[in-house]
Amino acid sequence: MQKMIKMSLLAVAVAVSMTACQKDEPKAPVADKVELKTFEQQSAYAIGLSMGRYINSTLSRQQDLGVKLDNDMIMNGVKDGLAKKAQMSDADIEKALKAYDQKVNEAATKKAETDAKSSLEKGKKYLEENAKKAGVTVTQSGLQYEVLKMGTGEKPKASDVVRVHYLGTLPDGTKFDSSYDRKEPAEFPLDHVIPGWTEGVQLMPVGSKFKFTLPAALAYGEQGAGTIPPNSVLVFEVELLEIVKDQVKAADAPAKTEAKK
Repeated sequence: MQKMIKMSLLAVAVAVSMTACQKDEPKAPVADKVELKTFEQQSAYAIGLSMGRYINSTLSRQQDLGVKLDNDMIMNGVKDGLAKKAQMSDADIEKALKAYDQKVNEAATKKAETDAKSSLEKGKKYLEENAKKAGVTVTQSGLQYEVLKMGTGEKPKASDVVRVHYLGTLPDGTKFDSSYDRKEPAEFPLDHVIPGWTEGVQLMPVGSKFKFTLPAALAYGEQGAGTIPPNSVLVFEVELLEIVKDQVKAADAPAKTEAKK
């Protein structure tokens, strides 16, 4: 049972608050007034509120999978736990939690498979439509690119280290990475990134800016990465700033890019 408690109450409060801010969630309804004058009152309320937010955040994600629990029953369990009472034996609690965990995992797996299939179908359609656009070239591998600005420098080799600025989005425009936002170009060995980048950047003379549309097979495939869903088509705008000659120095500094393998 102790393994289930992996975060301190303070960490829970910070994590939940940060999650709410990142998602720009609407303000919560005004709570019923309680006395919060003393140290004990404030501490007790802060602990309860933090736990409630954490439980709500966790269960909300699981409810999206079709696993729904009764909040009143959860509160009954909390009250009995605080009162050191129980209507289930420790063995029954463990059995119930294992069954719940299994059900959630099965639902998550099923949803992931459904989402991956849907993403693959949407990606195929998007690639077909994008390939018809004026100025878009499709390579033998399926990589699609458009020249936004043609530079006059040399083209890099796969063994080179390059310095680039880039913006990465999903087909719907959702941004998942940007060196522009960090105000710092990225440097990395060209043969250490996803296949679509390795192939595409080699087509660019230094000083160029290209738009790449990568099939999932040339990006992160069935696994996805971070906020990138499985089987996702990725769209990148890439500026090739230079070919870095000091390869050892550049290789020692990991590239800050979602395009890494």
